[in-house]
Amino acid sequence: MDSAILKRPQALCEAYLFDLDGTVYLGDELLPGAAEAIGELRRRGIPVRFLSNNPTKTPEQYADKLGDLGLPTPAADIANTVVATTRWLLRNHPGATVFPIAEAPLIEAFERAGIAMSDDPARVDVVVASYDRGFDYRKLQIAFDALWRHRRAILIATNPDRYCPFPGGRGEPDCAAVVAAIEACSQVRCQKVLGKPDPELARLALDGLDVDPARCLMVGDRLATDVELARRANLASALVLTGDSTLDEVAALPPAGRPDFVLERIDHILPT
Repeated sequence: MDSAILKRPQALCEAYLFDLDGTVYLGDELLPGAAEAIGELRRRGIPVRFLSNNPTKTPEQYADKLGDLGLPTPAADIANTVVATTRWLLRNHPGATVFPIAEAPLIEAFERAGIAMSDDPARVDVVVASYDRGFDYRKLQIAFDALWRHRRAILIATNPDRYCPFPGGRGEPDCAAVVAAIEACSQVRCQKVLGKPDPELARLALDGLDVDPARCLMVGDRLATDVELARRANLASALVLTGDSTLDEVAALPPAGRPDFVLERIDHILPT
C-alpha cells in the first residue's frame, strides 16, 4: 500500500454528506471515530446529512438505528433510494402503474405516495427493480411479460450496487443482480438507475440547505458510488478505508480520478 496517497482536509466544509454502512457503521457497530466526527460537526452547527443506496429501510428506520447507536438523527436528515425512487416516479411518470420487485419499505412508500401498482403485465408502465430478497421466478416472469411480451413498460432500478456487504466478508446479491436477470431475458435495457452515483440523491439530501455544493464534502467507502457521486454532483470527496474500496484501488487510479481526500477512519475528516 502507498501511504503517501492518504490525505486529510485542512479546513472544514459548509456541509457534510455521509454514506452509512461501511462509513459510519458496519453492521450494528459504529466505526471508530464516527461519534466523535459527527458530534464535533454538529457542535459547530455544520449541517450533516446521510445517504444510503439500501432500499430495504425507510429513513425512519435508519433514524432509529442511528439513535440506537448513539447518534440521534431526524429522518428528514436521511436520503435513500426509497425516497429518491418515489420522488423520481412522481416527477417523471405521474399516473404510471408500476410493478415493484422490491421489499416492503419501497412498496409502502409507493402506497403512501398514491403510486398505482399491479402485477398484471398488461397494465404495467414501469418495472421497478430493487434489492429484493424475495425475488423469484414469478416476479421475473411478470417483468419479462410487461417488457417483452406487451412491450409497453420501461425498466428502472433503485440503485446500481452488485452486492450488499456485511461484516466478516459476507455479502448478498443486490439490485444489479435483479436488473441483470431482467435485461438478460427481456433484452430491454434499464433506462434509469437511481441512488449513488446519480446526483439526484445528493440534491435530495441538500434540499433546504443554502450551501454551495462545491463547499460540501461527500464521505463514503466506495469509489464507484460515493466518490463518483461527488464527481457528478460537483462535491468534494473523501474516501474512508473502513469499508469496500481499498488504498490499492485508489493507487491504481490516475491522480485526476482519485478522491480529494483518502482517510484511514472517519474522524480524519476533521482538520488537524
